[in-house]
Amino acid sequence: MTADRPWDKAVVIGGSYAGLVTARVLADHFGEVVLVERDPVDEDTGAHPGAPQGYHAHALLAKGGEILERLFPGLREELRAAGAPVFDYGEGIDFLLPAGLAPRQHTGIPVQSFTRDELERRLRRKVLTLPEVTLMPSTSCTGLIRDSSGRVSGVTCEPRGAAGPVELSADLVVDASGRSSSLTDWLGAMGIAVPPKRTVKAKVTYTSMIFDRPEEKHDGHPDFYVAYQMPFAPSVSRAGVLLAVERNRWTCSLCGFHDQPPTDDKGYLAFAESLKNPHLAQQIARRTVQEPTYRYTNVDNQWRPYHAVKHWPDRLVAVGDAVCVFNPVYGQGLTVAAMEAELLQGMLARAGASARLDGLAGDFQKKLGRLLMGPWTLSTNSDLMWTPSGQPLAARFAHWYNTRLFRVAVKDAAVWARFARVINMVASPALLFHPAVALKVLTAPAAGSLDMEGS
Repeated sequence: MTADRPWDKAVVIGGSYAGLVTARVLADHFGEVVLVERDPVDEDTGAHPGAPQGYHAHALLAKGGEILERLFPGLREELRAAGAPVFDYGEGIDFLLPAGLAPRQHTGIPVQSFTRDELERRLRRKVLTLPEVTLMPSTSCTGLIRDSSGRVSGVTCEPRGAAGPVELSADLVVDASGRSSSLTDWLGAMGIAVPPKRTVKAKVTYTSMIFDRPEEKHDGHPDFYVAYQMPFAPSVSRAGVLLAVERNRWTCSLCGFHDQPPTDDKGYLAFAESLKNPHLAQQIARRTVQEPTYRYTNVDNQWRPYHAVKHWPDRLVAVGDAVCVFNPVYGQGLTVAAMEAELLQGMLARAGASARLDGLAGDFQKKLGRLLMGPWTLSTNSDLMWTPSGQPLAARFAHWYNTRLFRVAVKDAAVWARFARVINMVASPALLFHPAVALKVLTAPAAGSLDMEGS
């Protein structure tokens, strides 16, 4: 232990994206950080084998990009050198809202597109080069250890091929093991009750393909880096996104609410041709090289309300999908995990002045609960409206307001720029209720349906 790193050891359960960004933060405050990972990963592993969304389109919102650049200086330029483009959100995206095309104008919001595989490989390499970080691959965590005062003081592990279980002591244990986390069961074994998990069904299926993209100097290169058709209940049940990614490739994810985009080439193209944004089908049709096609169906929103646990054990925190899983259609997961790491970073920095960890864990989970409320509300309010009858008033009002907001945004670049800032999490949703916006929204035409049905 040193003045810069006042605590001896932290253990992170799970070595995927959330575990990596959390380990990066912990390395500034602990003399040793042990990443316990059940799969046989190493510094060359890309998308985590257990990440269900690993092969599908990923969006790191502007807020997430800002945080990752602070944690890993130079990451954006490194990804750009690999061919992952950086562009203005308004200029580089052909964005089809339910009411029409969004304005193609400068917003001042820089974003970058890449595959989960490329991002995670580079993050893993950077984290594993930190002298404080040790990786234990092919090792399953089987439970928590508590000391006589009731604090969590370590974990029990079972390395693959070892003679028996191993105990790892720790000043702080972080569960970043994803949606398959056993933490609720471990807490139950300690006599600590966790309120029931909140679940909102998303009813959506993803089918994704990666294929070749024309080089920028080529005549056939498009004038966008992202082409998107936004889903919107109940009228736009088919949607899709096309992302320019590293090594001159496209990642395309088609999604359907209540119906499944096919995995065969002919059916995949036909589904894309049913969309109102023609750019997805155009690029799919001209592909010459493609990678395997993947389907993903388990996209429900799930929230384990650890912030509401009355007697949360000290020296234990949970982050990422181990706490809250979002429908990936809204692109929030990577950014929210980065925000959680930043929250923990700030709390550890303040606690480091007194080298006192006691009390931090419970406070963190409560603050995390408040952090999650915004993205959870956005995701679930939208998903609830696929069966609008009987839904909460708040969800119905949000849907009503957004319907009119989109009609304004397609004609008003300033309103669209505000919307872009909110969905990139660099501004509060309150920005969309500013009097200058609300007056336009409330007086927007109410007549006419959103004629965007893609099925």
